Amino acid sequence: MEHKGINLTLKVWRQQNTNTAGEFVTYQVKDISQEMSFLEMFDVLNEQLIQEDKEPIAFDHDCREGICGMCSMYIDGKPHGPWQANTTCQLHMRAFNDGDTITVEPWRAQAFPVLKDLVVDRTSFDRIIQAGGYVSVNTGNAVDGNSLPINKNDADASFAAAMCIGCGACVAACKNSSAMLFLSAKVSHLALLPQGEPERQSRVMNMVAQMDKEGFGACTNTGACEATCPKEISLSNIARLNQEYLLASLTSN
Repeated sequence: MEHKGINLTLKVWRQQNTNTAGEFVTYQVKDISQEMSFLEMFDVLNEQLIQEDKEPIAFDHDCREGICGMCSMYIDGKPHGPWQANTTCQLHMRAFNDGDTITVEPWRAQAFPVLKDLVVDRTSFDRIIQAGGYVSVNTGNAVDGNSLPINKNDADASFAAAMCIGCGACVAACKNSSAMLFLSAKVSHLALLPQGEPERQSRVMNMVAQMDKEGFGACTNTGACEATCPKEISLSNIARLNQEYLLASLTSN
């Protein structure tokens, strides 16, 4: 049996560039298959706009498999939309009903300026990672996986932290636009492993300093970041980050 598509009203943020004012523009899309992803629905809308000789909506995307973290859309008041542990590209239109009105915005944070429409500049995250420097251990050729014994709890926690895809949903959800969950995941990933030990103290000091320089807000532990993270990064990483930073502060010159 063929399923009839749904009709939707979209209120989409349009902004020409960082220095211009933006506004919501209303669009109608019809006969949208509920098996489409949210980004595929935007593809249909953009094709419709192009046929009408109108400028298509700019939005970020790449892998469309929940890996790259680029699909940064604020959908009906929640980063990546209504589904838990989900990126925008993994959100499907069966999450919505015929006749729904959907509001779509870019991330709202001083450190993520809007480049155009729904595209924001997240290179501040890149600069935080770069501030962490490098791992000086000479790893040489690939070795057997069990050649360097690591406590299983530490290994599991490191892998869980490494799941962070740097999408920025934690910043978008936070009332303070804090990047602490993102930073704590990056710090925890290496702090828990012996390979990260040599630069352990300088890494956390430099990355926190860069985070503050970029203009992200302070963490007040409301938990909105963990609740909206598509990879379910744990708040326990923020506690670990605070511990790492305190120890580095006490022992550094």
